[in-house]
Amino acid sequence: MKKVLIIGAGPAGLTAAYELLDKSKDFEVTVFEESDTFGGISRTVNYKGNRMDMGGHRFFSKVPEVNQWWEKMLPTQGAMPFDDIKLGRTSTVKEGGPDPETTDRVMLRRNRLSRIFYKSNFFDYPISLKFETIKNMGFGTTIVVGFSYLKTIFHKREEKSLEDFYINRFGKKLYSMFFEHYTENLWGRHPSEISPEWGAQRVKGLSISAIIKDIFGKIFHKKNRKVETSLIEEFAYPKLGPGELWELTAADFEKMGGTIIKNAKVVKVLKDENNHLTGLVYEQDGKEIQVDGDYVISSMPVKDLVMGMNDVPAEMLAIAEGLPYRDYMTAGVLVPRLLLQNKTKIKTIGNIVPDNWVYVHDRSVKMGRFQIYNNWSPYMVKDIEHTVWVGLEYFCNEGDEMWSMTDDEFGRMGIAEMAKMGLIEKESDAIDFHVERVKKAYPAYFDTYEHMDELREYLNTIDNLFCVGRNGQHRYNNLDHSMCTSFETVKCILSGSTDKSAIWNVNTEKEYHESNEK
Repeated sequence: MKKVLIIGAGPAGLTAAYELLDKSKDFEVTVFEESDTFGGISRTVNYKGNRMDMGGHRFFSKVPEVNQWWEKMLPTQGAMPFDDIKLGRTSTVKEGGPDPETTDRVMLRRNRLSRIFYKSNFFDYPISLKFETIKNMGFGTTIVVGFSYLKTIFHKREEKSLEDFYINRFGKKLYSMFFEHYTENLWGRHPSEISPEWGAQRVKGLSISAIIKDIFGKIFHKKNRKVETSLIEEFAYPKLGPGELWELTAADFEKMGGTIIKNAKVVKVLKDENNHLTGLVYEQDGKEIQVDGDYVISSMPVKDLVMGMNDVPAEMLAIAEGLPYRDYMTAGVLVPRLLLQNKTKIKTIGNIVPDNWVYVHDRSVKMGRFQIYNNWSPYMVKDIEHTVWVGLEYFCNEGDEMWSMTDDEFGRMGIAEMAKMGLIEKESDAIDFHVERVKKAYPAYFDTYEHMDELREYLNTIDNLFCVGRNGQHRYNNLDHSMCTSFETVKCILSGSTDKSAIWNVNTEKEYHESNEK
């Protein structure tokens, strides 16, 4: 029986593990997880009955295989969840599906709303062309935005950077208002220093023209209109947060005979003289343990993978060592209410603003985004009728000034910024808070990233190594794309193929994200 060693129990690692045992009985599969939790950045943290979603994860995909997999693991709701019942709202239900009020293994259907908070006003994300937007920007600014965009239609910039990418799609004025500062806050680099590839993967076909097409599609009730991912209006979400899916997947995998070793940090990947992997070494309780294997599926950061591998050419080591990442800190803050006024037509418990998350474009604070967990799922909040559970998100680098703060210092800073932005009246309004840190949350597109193709070609010469997921490929994949890299990997292993092009080609084409829409 062939031994498959999988590094990481996040979405990509657990998807590969489950799929291998589901599709074949010819493999002995072991997963090595550095932490004691499942899901990676897609985990759910439970703090005193209030749950936190690390980074916010909408479950939406145009890939049928992914949607079928989610439906198998967490069937779509067959009845309304608590908040919809209480408010008389409606959302999609599937006949015969589970009732969220009586079972946890269920996928909710949620209203999608993300907005930008800029100069104490809310703007739609993506920017919409409606009266409220014009009023908030001011007529003069709107005229400048319009002419700025028209200029890009006739004079496209050569796309050498992310700045060029955004200006070509939104015009220089909108870029300076809604992309420049946020992007620099996210990455710690100005957009002019970042590869345009990041925008190509994250923004896809979104632009002013796409927004206009979507508006007219709604006006004329156009059937089967194509919808950019950033424009979706409803998404699926596990009742108890994204981590619920991966906890269930891990449990089912173990029932199938798979093995998961927690608190096992992989420190070495062993390669023989024929450029063939023979196993790995992991640390646990201060000891190094070696395990032999026939295949290695890695979702660990490609930087750590290569640097932990023996006999790697010097130029490849240099590329790996220079790959950049951005780390993430978040504070869950419990408050009795938010001061932000709900001016939408969407009803909410306590009449709070209905956003899932809000992009912060206030240059006077360090906050990047904030989530309102009440709106993700009513079951994420212990007392949803009397409290609001908010996630404050900050981007940083491991070891920098922010990362080095104590949990108390960081939490207090976040609460102070909430008061400064007018989310709460005063800092003492906060009932409680909890801090979480995530290392290497975002693979970044600068420094040695420009040589990533060379590193990928080298990794492909190792016949029994498969790199999957966001960090495994150093690509800012969505959840469904990370899963797709694992689907393709399992197909490769089962067929005996060493052609890994399909694995690396996931999320590289615009059509991939837009096709097969029902």
